[in-house]
Amino acid sequence: MSNTEKTADTPSEEEDFGDPRTYDPDFKGPVANRSCTDVLCCMIFLLCIIGYIVLGLVAWVHGDPRRATYPTDSQGHFCGQKGTPNENKTILFYFNLLRCTSPSVMLNLQCPTTQICVSKCPEKFLTYVEMQLLYTKDKSYWEDYRQFCKTTAKPAKSLTQLLLDDDCPTAIFPSKPFLQRCFPDFSTKNGTLTIGSRVVFQDGNGKTRSVIELRDAANGINKLLDAKSLGLKVFEDYATTWYWILIGLTIAMFLSWIFLILLRFIAGCLFWVFIIGVIGIIGYGIWYCYQEYTKLQEHPSSVLTIYDIGIQTSISMYFQLKQTWFTFMIILCIIEVTVILMLIFLRNRIRVAIILLKEGSKAIGYIPSTLVYPALTFILLSICICYWVVTAVFLATSGVPVYKVIAPEGHCIHENQTCDPEIFNTTEIAKACPGALCNFAFYGGKSLYHQYIPTFHVYNLFVFLWLINFVIALGQCALAGAFATYYWAMKKPDDIPRYPLFTSFGRAIRYHTGSLAFGSLIIALIQMFKIILEYLDHRLKRTQNTLSKFLKCCLRCCFWCLENAIKFLNRNAYIMIAIYGRNFCRSAKDAFNLLMRNVLKVAVTDEVTYFVLFLGKILVAGSIGVLAFLFFTQRLPVIAQGPTSLNYYWVPLLTVIFGSYLIAHGFFSVYAMCVETIFICFLEDLERNDGSPARPYYVSQPLLKIFNVENPQTKKQ
Repeated sequence: MSNTEKTADTPSEEEDFGDPRTYDPDFKGPVANRSCTDVLCCMIFLLCIIGYIVLGLVAWVHGDPRRATYPTDSQGHFCGQKGTPNENKTILFYFNLLRCTSPSVMLNLQCPTTQICVSKCPEKFLTYVEMQLLYTKDKSYWEDYRQFCKTTAKPAKSLTQLLLDDDCPTAIFPSKPFLQRCFPDFSTKNGTLTIGSRVVFQDGNGKTRSVIELRDAANGINKLLDAKSLGLKVFEDYATTWYWILIGLTIAMFLSWIFLILLRFIAGCLFWVFIIGVIGIIGYGIWYCYQEYTKLQEHPSSVLTIYDIGIQTSISMYFQLKQTWFTFMIILCIIEVTVILMLIFLRNRIRVAIILLKEGSKAIGYIPSTLVYPALTFILLSICICYWVVTAVFLATSGVPVYKVIAPEGHCIHENQTCDPEIFNTTEIAKACPGALCNFAFYGGKSLYHQYIPTFHVYNLFVFLWLINFVIALGQCALAGAFATYYWAMKKPDDIPRYPLFTSFGRAIRYHTGSLAFGSLIIALIQMFKIILEYLDHRLKRTQNTLSKFLKCCLRCCFWCLENAIKFLNRNAYIMIAIYGRNFCRSAKDAFNLLMRNVLKVAVTDEVTYFVLFLGKILVAGSIGVLAFLFFTQRLPVIAQGPTSLNYYWVPLLTVIFGSYLIAHGFFSVYAMCVETIFICFLEDLERNDGSPARPYYVSQPLLKIFNVENPQTKKQ
């Protein structure tokens, strides 16, 4: 089939999507003589990076991550901080927990009672008045009680004077540390909620209180601590299991590497390994969910726990519900059926994809350095993520202690005003509002820097997205240049130049940083709009009606489609940049026109190839995930003893699964980029050449056959 014949077949397509490539005897692959592209975008990108570095330095100067780790008392001092008087006092104690039911808890984000750091929580019921009576007989009662008082407290004060000075709590009750705070030690007795075997107790002010009131007060604080509790527990789990997580991710890396090497030799056989493995892993998930569902149905739990009273975060509670496992089982069944149906209906296209993978395996075999490149991408992405997280933490903890007036009874016109705890008792506010406190509220400030911290958070997130997408774009362009060099070598591997990946990477950095920044900027803007949409949805959730929810779903769908379409176009634009060295817009246009002139071939190969590679990613992540699940749930004692003190076993489990998928994605993306580059070069080859001795095809014979393209040289033979 000649170029003249092909042109005559589709004249309308060529008129709409540009003219096909013509034969050029001097074209031997990626152009060597090129110039810098999209210089303006390159300059903007570099300025943004410089600004990002400056922002990180400023945040580092003003921020203090300890504020996100340690609880803080009413004076703004950290509990448990080394080198301070509170070094051995790691727990926060509330003088009057019952005040935490006040509406000001949610308005001011602070419980309106004095808070101090203690070394342990109370273990028994005792009021200040009772302590005074017992103190005359045994002075040890004051020694036990003074642990929960300020250092200036004395045992001989009257109750009225105690309330005025606010030196000690009027009563203490059995408590246990939770999230580094003293919370009531609730328990159940014959189905009744109790504390220290009591249902009612004295609050030290002459009133009898019930355990239910105390529970409501604890829940009031819990509303403020839910997010922090989850964060702290997750941090503890990471601190316990980080080395096991690294081991799991290392195994995932070697498994991905082995699969990529095997794809070169047994692509067809390995595909069936992918299929059987994925179906087997999903089947195991269905079986396990069914076992858990049956177990909970036969033995339902009727014991009231800390989850039931709302003290602890409720995430783990979902795993104790049979409905949760039933939902998981249904979802996995749907996925299993979907995979099987796709295999049945796409069996012919999968055969084409396997041939493309074999062709890609040859290219990777001749350029083995491409298998190492994902490690560089992983390092660069890790640096970007770590810098973003550290900057965000330092920004969030920037500022100086801010103190505000808190009225326990909620009847003070000065409530929520800033104050100075050193002189508060001598001010007019203390006289106008008896019982009001000047407590630590948060960290902040009135400087220009503190006023723009929300803006800096947005900038931090946006540049992070831009950098992440730039690193991915750089990898795609570098790999595309290397694989294009392989394709346009007539005699493989003799005509392949030395170090093609290194050469391609150097060209991308030297000449096309601006173009890569341009393409990644478009993706970053779309992702930023998606995040803003989710933020607005979260803030306006209570005011939404049916129409607004429908519009929100439509916007999500549109942004998802737009992002994936742009990513597809960008990948092909980067291939054109790697080959011809033109700017981003010209390359995107050329790639789009080339694909549209061969739209039927694209439909046959592109997404099916990604589906085959997706099965490989699922197999890697699923295999490591099953092993991690058995390990973290103590089901592999013969091989290794897993950690026994985890708050949530799903924290390291999901980290291993997600991390394994990302690692597999990084390695298999080499194959995806290889196949896509070879396919683009193949389409160019068909337009430039006709298979004659003067203009031979560069492609292999199996690839010509699957697209029904005749090679005149083979026909003559």
